[in-house]
Amino acid sequence: MTRSRILVVVRYGLLALVLVAVVWALARNWDEVSRELGRMSWPAVLAALVLTTAAPVATLVGWRVLLADLGTRLPMAPAASVFFVGQLGKYVPGSVWTVLAQAEMGARLEVPRRRMAVTGLLSILLAILVGSLLGVVALPRLLARGGSPVTLWVLVAAALLGGLLLWPRLLNALLALGLRILRREPLEHALSGRAIVLTCLWFAAAWVLAGIGVAVLVLSLATDVTAADLVVGVVCGFALASAVGQLSVLVPAGVGVRDGVLALLLVTFMPVSAATAVVVVARFLAIVADLVVAGAGWTWGRRHHLLGSGG
Repeated sequence: MTRSRILVVVRYGLLALVLVAVVWALARNWDEVSRELGRMSWPAVLAALVLTTAAPVATLVGWRVLLADLGTRLPMAPAASVFFVGQLGKYVPGSVWTVLAQAEMGARLEVPRRRMAVTGLLSILLAILVGSLLGVVALPRLLARGGSPVTLWVLVAAALLGGLLLWPRLLNALLALGLRILRREPLEHALSGRAIVLTCLWFAAAWVLAGIGVAVLVLSLATDVTAADLVVGVVCGFALASAVGQLSVLVPAGVGVRDGVLALLLVTFMPVSAATAVVVVARFLAIVADLVVAGAGWTWGRRHHLLGSGG
């Protein structure tokens, strides 16, 4: 058996184990979790869905900034088609399907495959970096498994680390080193400071929007939570959990990993059953949001023959 096939077997095996563990945990606590799900109001779920759907839109705008800085300005409609349809690749075990799908669709728009692929890889890396920097604030709480206060040094450390890693000269040097290690050609030109800042701001907006969506679900079950719980434990905690999930490339879309980290943060201020209900609904809404935006992108792409010569 070849190495690639072994990796495929490992990835699907790991996905199966994660899903079995999730189903087993839900079944064991289903009575309590189902009661919490019944308490969750429909207006809260709908509001969370709107916020969750807005998050990938913000990510799209940041992705377009990177692509334009590398030399291609795509109008919003075709960009959305390429980005949103390609994003469905994250649900396939592996780490390159999203990038490959976007590169193939971009080629039909006369965007060089390499440029599109580099944009996709950079977007993933910057999204993880921004999510991690936001999530640093929640890290003490996660490690302490309780209401660890956010001290000034944590905020200062996050700001300094973010400023250092996002410094254009250093970031471009790190990207060049990474491409050399991967034996890939260097960027066509260095990323501009403006593109880096704008992209990261849009990615941060995406993390915050999705985190607020989770916070809405939390408030529908626990109205006595503090502002610190919502900001640190939910919004920043969601960014941390999602960044960790994206780093787990063997599991598609961070299934199980993101949810587990988020649950560990939520149980610091709410019952396990309520935290589980929030995590389950948040994951479901994320999938629905991805399907909604991908459906819109697929419709446009099919109408403009972006998905195949016969589309």
